[in-house]
Amino acid sequence: MNNKAIGIFDSGIGGLTVYKALKEKLPDEKAVYLGDTARLPYGTKSAETIIHFSEDNARFLLTKDIKIIVVACNSASSHAIPRLRETFGDIPVLGVIEPGAEAAVEYSREKIGVIGTTATIMSGAYERAIREKKRDARIVVKDCPLFVPLVEEGWANHRVTKLVIEEYLMPLKDQGVDSLVLGCTHYPVLKGPIAEVLGEDIRLIDSAETTAQKVYSILKEKDWLRRSNGGWEDEFYVTDFPDRFKKVGEIFLERKIQRVTTVDVCTIVEKRKNSH
Repeated sequence: MNNKAIGIFDSGIGGLTVYKALKEKLPDEKAVYLGDTARLPYGTKSAETIIHFSEDNARFLLTKDIKIIVVACNSASSHAIPRLRETFGDIPVLGVIEPGAEAAVEYSREKIGVIGTTATIMSGAYERAIREKKRDARIVVKDCPLFVPLVEEGWANHRVTKLVIEEYLMPLKDQGVDSLVLGCTHYPVLKGPIAEVLGEDIRLIDSAETTAQKVYSILKEKDWLRRSNGGWEDEFYVTDFPDRFKKVGEIFLERKIQRVTTVDVCTIVEKRKNSH
């Protein structure tokens, strides 16, 4: 298992913050990333549809010789993790919500703030995960729907973005939160301006970083860390819009992406089923 890849999927581009954190924590590991850009956004879909899409994505990644599946999507992490663990029981499956909730409970002494897309906040997934670890946790939640388009526009440091951050987050600061979970994979791109607005007393919890730490722990415990470095290239797949993925992805990663391959996940999965 050691020299197999880490498989990562997201509904689109945001999961690249998880990919980036994983590469910082585990630079010798090979990664295979799938962005399901043809079917995004997941946040507006029903739980059953999200589960169905997530199973397709996991099956595609399994054709790429992987040792762990990282669900780098908050909507899929909210709904699909139990089904994926049940269906693909011989391989670890990790979402972004549990590691973020764990870190929030560990760092917060007063009140935990959680921000995310409207769908993630409405699902209550972070609140459930936090309360599983600390029943009496005090939690304040806020959806921030304008953050994603601002990030994808490349406006992380634009004055408009600072005004939007102030509008969304000052009420949380006024309510006394001492930690803030960035509950969407796009949001770490805004970490700098958010910290500027909120000040250093509020700890920002980046689910991407905490997920990378958890992946490292799982691979180390199983003795599955990669033993050879070099001689491989990370792979990026999308189900549509490769040029847009490349353009916005390079903003996320702050580097060039050499190649993005478009794939028809459903056809590949169907062929694989028929060949077994």
